[in-house]
Amino acid sequence: MRALLPALRERADRAERLRRLPDETFADFQDAGLFRCLQPKRYGGFELDPGTLYQAVMEIGTVCGSSAWILGVIGVHNWHLALFAPEAQDDVWGKDTSIQLSTSLAPTGAVERVDGGFRLRGRWPFSSGCDFCHWAVLGGAVPPLDKGAPPDVRTFLVPRSDYVIDDTWHAVGLCGTGSKDLLVDGAFVPEYRTHSYRDAFYLTNPGAVVNDGPLYRLPFGLVFPACISSPAIGVALGALAAFRDQTTTRISPRDKSRVAEDPFAQFALAEAAAEVTAARDSLLANFAEAMRLVRAGSEIPLAKRARYRWDTAKATDRSVRAVDRLFEASGGRGIFLDNPIQRAWRDVHAIRAHAGNNLEKAAAMFGRSEFGLPPVDLLF
Repeated sequence: MRALLPALRERADRAERLRRLPDETFADFQDAGLFRCLQPKRYGGFELDPGTLYQAVMEIGTVCGSSAWILGVIGVHNWHLALFAPEAQDDVWGKDTSIQLSTSLAPTGAVERVDGGFRLRGRWPFSSGCDFCHWAVLGGAVPPLDKGAPPDVRTFLVPRSDYVIDDTWHAVGLCGTGSKDLLVDGAFVPEYRTHSYRDAFYLTNPGAVVNDGPLYRLPFGLVFPACISSPAIGVALGALAAFRDQTTTRISPRDKSRVAEDPFAQFALAEAAAEVTAARDSLLANFAEAMRLVRAGSEIPLAKRARYRWDTAKATDRSVRAVDRLFEASGGRGIFLDNPIQRAWRDVHAIRAHAGNNLEKAAAMFGRSEFGLPPVDLLF
């Protein structure tokens, strides 16, 4: 993977101009098997610990936030598909195990119950990497069967023939992710090509009948958010390295002194390093502990799940704080488009804007758990 970093750094500007990854970057990820990290072995995957994928995402994030984002989200989709019914997995990978999926999980479209399944209509935004994918997983709220019952929130697996890509992606950050809208007009989705968030929370996933390894006994609400937090950590690590390198040779125009001698620059670097190191170490340590538990046949207690979820959101927050501090300490040169620190600043704020990185919601999950209150959110 590290052999790809120089090329990814060189392509970062082009990815922003294209508003999606260059074809060769996606091909490099495919050829290197990076998308297979969490894919089931029965479909040619590696079934590695999630921390392995997250570390790869972080390293790629040091040179290109958009590339890291695509590796993280599409890489975790192959884990998500393993939770679906076996028939759904065969629909996607039965003939070609290299097929990839994009997602749009916010329930923005309409879902109707029909015989044998569901019918979908509407617009689903922010489907990162959709240009390269042959299937999409769309979020939706199914009207309850019983009056007064809560909606049945699910994800729906839809083939490329059933949606149209609308190129709406003109963004200030993560410019190269091609996170475009998907339009669906009456697509039928059979019951077996759906996955319930309730099953995800209670670990009653239909895919467990064929994918019963420890990796697939982890909660969705932990694995997925980390794939959108790890790019932020990588971006912050890249900004830290760029700031260190630039400041080492920077000369103050006022008195010709070395900026590296300025205690304010030293403080900015030290604080940013502490923030991003804490973010990285907590995320990786939590998943190492989670894997030890599931390998031992133990359940991850809800209190730990809530803490992991909070730590993941906090990792993104720490990364934003680190990049903000470095950007402010970079002076006027930091705002030029050829300076990687300005791209890091734009990318990390775009990452923080994702609903999965909402710090306040994650804090509420953790806080309720710590106070002994029952959960009201199943996304952990």
